[in-house]
Amino acid sequence: MSDFLSDWYDWIKAVHVIAVMAWMAGMLYLPRLYVYHADAEVGSELSETLKIMERRLLRAIINPAMMVAFILGIGLIFTPGVIDFGQGWIWLKLFCAVIGMGGMHAYLSRWRKDFEADRNTKAAGFYRKVNEIPTVFMIIIVIMVIVRPF
Repeated sequence: MSDFLSDWYDWIKAVHVIAVMAWMAGMLYLPRLYVYHADAEVGSELSETLKIMERRLLRAIINPAMMVAFILGIGLIFTPGVIDFGQGWIWLKLFCAVIGMGGMHAYLSRWRKDFEADRNTKAAGFYRKVNEIPTVFMIIIVIMVIVRPF
């Protein structure tokens, strides 16, 4: 298995980065849809259209992209000679990616179900603030992977 991972490392890394980019795009767009949805009248044409857009974005882009990013990320972790777990950067990167982004993904999924059932209780301003959280995680993750400051 380690020979396979080593031989295909560049391809695994490339597809992992593509999946992360798709995941991030969705994670930045979905809360923006929630901003508009929070202001839309329940049952209105806009509200029903946003429900469709949110569901499709989550199911067709965000969920598959996250799964591919996680699976290939695990492959990268187990590629011999790539990661030194004695360095602190990898732990912060993993925390932000798995706990931070994974947790944010779970919250976005739960809030979509609230909108779907017409039981959202949060204001548009809440979703505007939430929209910044994936960006913060992304910045930390990129710095950890590229700069490896510790």
